[in-house]
Amino acid sequence: MRSVRVLDVLFTANSAVNLLSRVAASQASKVCRLQETNPTFNDTVEPAQQEDDGVLSKENLNVASRNETVGTVRPTTVAEVLSENPAPSTPQAPQIEHKVPINISPTSSSTINAPSGLRSVRERYAKIPSALYQSLEPRVLEQPDATPVTMKASRVPASRIGRLFHYGSLAMGMGMGAASEYVRQTVNPSASGSVLMSEANVSRLVDKLSRMRGAALKLGQFMSIQDSHMLPPQVEQIFRRVQNNAHYMPNWQMERVMVAELGPEWRGHFSEFNPIPIAAASIGQVHAAKLASNGMPVAVKIQFPAVAESITSDLNNISLLLTASALLPKGLFLDSTLKATRAELEDECNYKREAECARRFRRELEGDERFEVMRIVDELSTEKVLTMERMMGVPIVLAEKWPQELRDEIATNIFSLCLRELFHFRFMQTDPNWTNFLYNTDTGKIQLIDFGASREYSKEFMDDWLRLLQAGVDGDNEQCVKYSLRLGYLTGEESKEMVDAHTRSIMLLAMPFRRETPQPYNFEDQTISDEIRSLIPFMLQNRLTPPPRETYSLNRKLSGAFLLCGKLKARVDCSQVWTDVTADYVFSTKE
Repeated sequence: MRSVRVLDVLFTANSAVNLLSRVAASQASKVCRLQETNPTFNDTVEPAQQEDDGVLSKENLNVASRNETVGTVRPTTVAEVLSENPAPSTPQAPQIEHKVPINISPTSSSTINAPSGLRSVRERYAKIPSALYQSLEPRVLEQPDATPVTMKASRVPASRIGRLFHYGSLAMGMGMGAASEYVRQTVNPSASGSVLMSEANVSRLVDKLSRMRGAALKLGQFMSIQDSHMLPPQVEQIFRRVQNNAHYMPNWQMERVMVAELGPEWRGHFSEFNPIPIAAASIGQVHAAKLASNGMPVAVKIQFPAVAESITSDLNNISLLLTASALLPKGLFLDSTLKATRAELEDECNYKREAECARRFRRELEGDERFEVMRIVDELSTEKVLTMERMMGVPIVLAEKWPQELRDEIATNIFSLCLRELFHFRFMQTDPNWTNFLYNTDTGKIQLIDFGASREYSKEFMDDWLRLLQAGVDGDNEQCVKYSLRLGYLTGEESKEMVDAHTRSIMLLAMPFRRETPQPYNFEDQTISDEIRSLIPFMLQNRLTPPPRETYSLNRKLSGAFLLCGKLKARVDCSQVWTDVTADYVFSTKE
């Protein structure tokens, strides 16, 4: 038996090394061809521009706190950035030579076609916040303990050749790591685990993907690994660890982007600009600043160089590495997942589009005083730089310590908004990150930020998707199967067990909206997420077709809304919310 095990491990290791070697060889040949066609290209950095490898924890970032009585850590997400006060001026900041008039346009015309909506619906949702926020005490505004996020300056590979070299070296390193792990397991019979996804190789991946930024980091969020548990533990661990390693551009590289986008005199637009970012994500970083023209606090989001241009090649390389692991379930349909990821990333890398999406949300929510959308500074926004009003709220997750009645109100409003985005706007902000919601404790308004992941849905799709979920609400299995086939969830060739598992997942999703379910629905005690999660492994192994393209983003946002309500331990009359939102829906297609 031991000899069989050794041969099995040897075969796995050799296969991994061979595959990764082919990846590295392929990348090297591409580099050689590129060098032949462009021999003068140089991806090195001038000595004076070498990256700063000093590690900055959140606690060391020099950014003023919103409230001196609140013991907060420094923000490391876009949402937390927008909730902070402006950063103080730094000694290195140049003198302002001139002030440029700035136009802050909250309602500029959008290139995205927006449905007009019914006046009666808008009037019905023209509400104001309750007075519950006035009872909040300072002590409940303290930040809860969070997992430390380390921010580190490192140069972003900005050329195709540079990125190819990084992926090629990663493949070679993982091949050598697999061989080393094979030897270790052979010498130590009690050792077990994946040869390719060893601890050393996971560390290699985390370090490299953190430095590369872009598509690889976004892929983890796209696959909803935070709650779906769709991925094997080794792959899930990689994306989780990457999320806690926020690399940002060194100053010289950030300066290049700003000069290219706003011109050599870009600093003249700001009276204050903190050169150290207060957040770094997958495709960009955010700086605190103040406008020179009127002193308004703003957040400036700057895109990493070459991220948009390298989406396709990066995803192809990541696909090779994930396939080499041989750990992904067949029902994940990696090709379809990557195709949808590519389309979303291309949209998110266009900051002009994000600005248009923010304006559209302002129009859609006009008259509803419970919500507030940040304004865009038009003259200081391009495809790669987005300057926006800095919202002064606190992360919504702080509400878990607030009075029950206020938590219920916040969760009800967010849950209602989520359904309105689907059935009224047909336009949804699909990023499930909780920190995209802030709460202004001075006004009681929920502040909405970060609209890069906004998606529009066709009327035909939404008609059938509403009918599918309504079938779940009504407990109608036959109708559930009918619209699952029409939408493309099922092909008609699935086994009875697979069909039953799929319809069971729809019934579970619809459970909070049923009249028979005790209302208000207590999200603290809900087990729906666990029950749906338990069905996923079986469905992944037996699914015959990838889910509809639209549902990748839609399901991710709905899951995020459920989890946020659970985080707040909220009680929501989901049946009433469902009835209110769907009552005015007008179908355009036949049943």
